[in-house]
Amino acid sequence: MNSTVYDLVGIGFGPSNLALAIAIEEHNARSDTPVSAVFVEKQERFGWHRGMLFEDATMQVSFLKDLVTMRNPSSDYSFVSYLHAQGRLAEFINYKSMYPLRVEFHDYLEWAANRVGVPVHYGHTVTDVVPVEGGELVDVVAGGRVLRARNVVVAVGLEATLPPGVVASERVWHNLDLLHRAGAFEVERPQRFVVVGAGQSAAESVAYLHDRFPSAEVCAVFYRYGFSPADDSNFVNGIFDPRAVDLYFDAPADVKRMLFDYHRNTNYSVVDGDLIEDLYRRSYREQVLGHRRLRILNASRVAELTPRPDGVTAVVEHLPTGDRTALTADAIVYATGYRPVDAVSLLGRAGPHCLRDDERLLRVGRDYRVATGEGLRAGVYVQGGTEHSHGITSTLLSAVAVRAGEIVASVAANRLPLVVADSVLV
Repeated sequence: MNSTVYDLVGIGFGPSNLALAIAIEEHNARSDTPVSAVFVEKQERFGWHRGMLFEDATMQVSFLKDLVTMRNPSSDYSFVSYLHAQGRLAEFINYKSMYPLRVEFHDYLEWAANRVGVPVHYGHTVTDVVPVEGGELVDVVAGGRVLRARNVVVAVGLEATLPPGVVASERVWHNLDLLHRAGAFEVERPQRFVVVGAGQSAAESVAYLHDRFPSAEVCAVFYRYGFSPADDSNFVNGIFDPRAVDLYFDAPADVKRMLFDYHRNTNYSVVDGDLIEDLYRRSYREQVLGHRRLRILNASRVAELTPRPDGVTAVVEHLPTGDRTALTADAIVYATGYRPVDAVSLLGRAGPHCLRDDERLLRVGRDYRVATGEGLRAGVYVQGGTEHSHGITSTLLSAVAVRAGEIVASVAANRLPLVVADSVLV
């Protein structure tokens, strides 16, 4: 370990901490009290949901909700600046859409990650965060590095979830790995795929497999009667505005639950209306032509699953009748969502110092700083996993630009001279 004491060590380097790194760089460019920072990321290079970068999939948030614009519209890290750098700004304007291709937005994120000056150590997995110097500092242990810091910011995103008893394997996939897994098949080979789930990722997976494998049957299995459209109407979209976070944070607990339940259909288990219409048209066209490859098995569940070396057998139960049908498939794709990674589980010895409420949820301040006990006075900030305190935007791109600025402001405001062993570290 060297003698450097960083103001901030960021754990993870996805979009949230990338936005934070940019906010730090821009803060330092105009401040007399710069914030020193370094980030660690377990991936070997920047990547964000690469297994779902379908060629024709578009973003579901406006390009203006990029890494910076909502915080600093004049930033040269904006999506518009990226388009200008690529020589594609005029063409995007003529595209007449607020929603870029997902693969294009990923390229924008990579472009920003490659430009930002704050150092990032890729290929490093954090194994411990150790309070030192009476808890005033922490040592972040990552691979062969030990990074000492006044604050840590945990932003490790979401982890894929599978139903109880289901284990991922060569023929049992989570949609997160769909492109990588499906790419191993020859186009003519597969006969059937089963896709489980009723949200956007499930519908996109169904459409992708139906397009890529023209001889294969694709069976969509979900509890609902049909895919439900996402509510992206004008007034409801205000729940993603920065000021809505203030309102949510200060609201009573029962009001928070009410608002969250009312507006789940903005993000959870819902599908873009155009994609629903596209899938229905495919299904109807095949019904007219008498050759059905797209099967919608609604109000149904996978009651039994038997993996085999060359595929799976899924027994699908139709819930209203109890009828069961055995489907032999080349693979089954579970588009069954994600859950926030518990930040405390990544903090090692620092984790037990983080305080929780009566429902065992992290106690988090408006500035995203976790409340800690006396044994840990260094700052612990989280990006994600704060839906209970900050609302539905916590895991979405909509919040990253403004949230990054708020965290930098909090770190800078709390940066006091540190007394260690009768000396002062500024």
